[in-house]
Amino acid sequence: MPLEPRSDLNYALVHEWLTPLATGGSELVVKELLEFIDADLYALIDFESSDPQSYLYKRQIGTTFLQHLPGAKSNVQKYLPLMPLAIEQLDLRHYDVILSSAHAVAKGILTTPQQLHLCYCHTPMRYAWDLTFDYLDQSRLGRGIPGILTRYLLHQLRQWDVLSANRVDHFIANSHFTASRIWRCYRRSADVIYPPVAIDRFTCNPHKEDFYLTVCRLVGYKQVALIVEAFNHNGKQLVVIGTGTELQKLQQIAKPNVTILGLQPNTVVQDYLARARAFVYAACEDFGIVLVEAMACGTPVIAYGVGGAAETVLDIRAHPDRGTGILFPTQTTAAIIAAIATFETHRHQFQAAHIRTHAEGFATDIFRSQYLSLLDRYTSQWQSLDRRQQSEVKM
Repeated sequence: MPLEPRSDLNYALVHEWLTPLATGGSELVVKELLEFIDADLYALIDFESSDPQSYLYKRQIGTTFLQHLPGAKSNVQKYLPLMPLAIEQLDLRHYDVILSSAHAVAKGILTTPQQLHLCYCHTPMRYAWDLTFDYLDQSRLGRGIPGILTRYLLHQLRQWDVLSANRVDHFIANSHFTASRIWRCYRRSADVIYPPVAIDRFTCNPHKEDFYLTVCRLVGYKQVALIVEAFNHNGKQLVVIGTGTELQKLQQIAKPNVTILGLQPNTVVQDYLARARAFVYAACEDFGIVLVEAMACGTPVIAYGVGGAAETVLDIRAHPDRGTGILFPTQTTAAIIAAIATFETHRHQFQAAHIRTHAEGFATDIFRSQYLSLLDRYTSQWQSLDRRQQSEVKM
């Protein structure tokens, strides 16, 4: 009999922000958790419950004072220095179990000793840790007097981030790579549950066409420029789907064999994923849901072999009977060119059905089973400890 959340407990689920522009893997986790846990939802800001097209339409969602600040809907990240203060204003004392879905500050909510807090961590805050120097180099706020202030604010943010990690009773990481980063930043261990991928949304297509594909937000750390430069060099057909701050730059450097489609609806993305000869990805991701989505279509993946890709993609050279892609060792144009050439050499070894079967190991029902199992274990331990403490007080 499948596990269910304990009905004698009440739950709150806390996420960073809910906007039409926030549609990544962390939001998919929130959506899936709400499918099987009856939890009240909280966030720094909410512009989804007023959208008739959203699964959160008309849902009651608790928010913070950031909700009312100018431009929060389109660019809440500019209020990063206020986020720790804002998240601490959510009063969740009347809940038994707090579940947070965190990639920035959601884990920092205040709890009491009588509450249990489980944090599903997508990544320790990238602005404050891994991407600090990228952020400073690429932003006008990273130079001169503003740069000194920005560095000080990031320093303060790192201190708060470590402090707030101590408010979490148990961490769950979305990959072993993220678990290692949680340990490095917070010195906390974490269970690993891969995020849910809606495999059934994608059709396995063994008939591939003569183009490569990449899909992501077009921002610096995604390294899409390296991919475009690689295809500029080898002359093969590349399709780029996505939008972001690097869109104009990519349009300027792309040669005629590179087609940049910009932002596209899900149906178009799914169609291209199913027809592409291979999916190319150069970012270091904590997990990388789009890689699994490509494999759900039976499409091989050519990816930077660090981070989540190393856990989800099976290199055909190491797994000749069940390989799902090619991993390259460095984020350079030369490495991508070499990986594409290697893929062409091994292209006929790939079996779409085998790639699809591998992707099914990341399906939503597996996430649900593993999450509920951990939730049951930790709530049982917490209730048992709470009863012992109450007994000791009475004695």
